[in-house]
Amino acid sequence: MTTFDKREDSFEKKFAHDEELMFRATARRNKRLAAWAAEKLGRTDADAYFKEVMAADLEEAGDDDVVRKLTADFAKAGVEQSEHQIRRTMDELMATAIAEIKTGK
Repeated sequence: MTTFDKREDSFEKKFAHDEELMFRATARRNKRLAAWAAEKLGRTDADAYFKEVMAADLEEAGDDDVVRKLTADFAKAGVEQSEHQIRRTMDELMATAIAEIKTGK
């Protein structure tokens, strides 16, 4: 195996590891985000709501699908919550999820 092949293999392994980390962090973030939103919505079924949020997250790449779902749910329930606040909460929860995964929590 040449040096170039070793470097390529190393980059591929790092990419796969980083993608797995982001997948796990996103799932953890979405679980906490669903709990946060369920509390604001007055829902007692946070686990069921988490499944709804995860289903919404699979609609398209990125976070816009989740933001749309939460925005629609808040509007339907008459809960005042801006898209900016939702995104800020998502960012905070993502940072927490990444930190926890990196420290093995």
